[in-house]
Order: sequence, then structure tokens, then C-alpha cells
Amino acid sequence: MKRFVIGLLALGNAVMVGLAPGAERDLAAEVRAAERAFAKTMATRDLKSFSGYVSEEGVFFGGKGPLRGRGAVVEAWKRFFEAKDPPFSWEPEVVEVLGSGSLALTSGPVHDPEGKLIGTFTTIWRHEPDGRWRVVFDKGCPVCEPEKRP
Repeated sequence: MKRFVIGLLALGNAVMVGLAPGAERDLAAEVRAAERAFAKTMATRDLKSFSGYVSEEGVFFGGKGPLRGRGAVVEAWKRFFEAKDPPFSWEPEVVEVLGSGSLALTSGPVHDPEGKLIGTFTTIWRHEPDGRWRVVFDKGCPVCEPEKRP
């Protein structure tokens, strides 16, 4: 009987270890989907939905220092939603999730309306108590132009 119990425990551990990588992939897929949906709010000109992806205590880094809190972020980003066409677009290239499933990082390219690469972004997402992934930190960086040589 003792061998049976030990064998059962070993099998249970093997199953749990086997599930861990799949669980991480599922979380990464969730975060990738959240990032794509977040980017779609810009494409569809939906500031209200954009707001829903920003955590109440989110911090966005910009040219004049950090924007702290959802209200400040939405107020500053409102100008990007005013024109008929979006001024830029982005998509996740890299998605990493902590083993705990509490935080994730996304990063990728930012393009202008003609598709030219104009920068990159890095976003930190938090899995919040309501089950949604929301942005807690966001920073974009312009593309570095190579130095021109004579």
C-alpha cells in the first residue's frame, strides 16, 4: 500500500510539472491578446476602451516625465484619439510572464501610418483582482538613427 501511495504522489507531481509550461503559454497568450486588444483601441479610435486597459495606478513615461494614474494617462493620450486616423500603431513581439502569473512584460515595434518603424514600446501588465490584465507601466522609445558618416 505504501508503494502505491508513493507511486500515486510521484505520478501527481509528474502531471503537475508537465502542466506548468502549458500554463505559462496560456498566460502568455492571454497577455498577447490583451496587448493586441489594447492596440486595437487606437486603431478603432476607442478612448473609452483604451482607458479600461490602464490600471488605476498605471504610470506612462513620456517626454515631460511620468504620467501617474489612469486619469492622467487618458487625459494626455486623448489627443492621439482625436484625428480620424490613428497617428501610430503597435504590436507585441515579445511576451514574458512571471511564474506567479501576476506580472507580464510585452514589447515590440511602433509604426507610423505608412508602416515605417518609428519606435519601440515596453509595457508591464498586472493581473488584477477582477481577472483582467491591465497596464501598470508603459514606455515608448524612438528609433535611434545611425550616425551619418562623411
